[in-house]
Amino acid sequence: MAGSGAGALGGAELMSAAQALSLPADAYGNDANVEMMWAMKAYQHAEIYFNLISSVDPRYLRLTKEDDLIYTEFRKRFNDMKVDVLDPDELKSESAKLAWRPFCMQFEGLVEDYNFGTLLRLDCSKDYVEENTIFATRIQFFAIETARNREGYNTQLFERSAKSKGIRGAEEKNSNCTKLMGDRDPMAT
Repeated sequence: MAGSGAGALGGAELMSAAQALSLPADAYGNDANVEMMWAMKAYQHAEIYFNLISSVDPRYLRLTKEDDLIYTEFRKRFNDMKVDVLDPDELKSESAKLAWRPFCMQFEGLVEDYNFGTLLRLDCSKDYVEENTIFATRIQFFAIETARNREGYNTQLFERSAKSKGIRGAEEKNSNCTKLMGDRDPMAT
């Protein structure tokens, strides 16, 4: 996203966007600009997370201070759910929504922005691209990604990235920001 027109917001625009996104949902209606700001925020979150699991062994990552509780409750309620390759119906069907709602609601007041929208990869071995991405709540993201990290499914991304960095070696440069945001192509919308 860095370097694109959408990512070139100045400080005033970012403050305005942050203020607008803090208003109650019923204040918006169907404002396309607000939807675009939410999409940009979700995409930036996805970019940072993907670069993080590509740079640090995901088995040791903590996404929230409540990771242990999130993981325990997730596996208690969704013990048979495959997390390496997700079935969208397990997140979006009517029966899935009924199962997910009580799980999500238990984190209200405990996990900040638990019900905010975010992007989730369907196949954990692949990047965030349109055909591999689904919209989910932040607590669903935390539950599934914590399970992927603890159960070793995201380790392949880290190992693939480490191997690639070993080959490129001297090509690694720039600031921590570059390491976090990367030079990957933006996701097609």
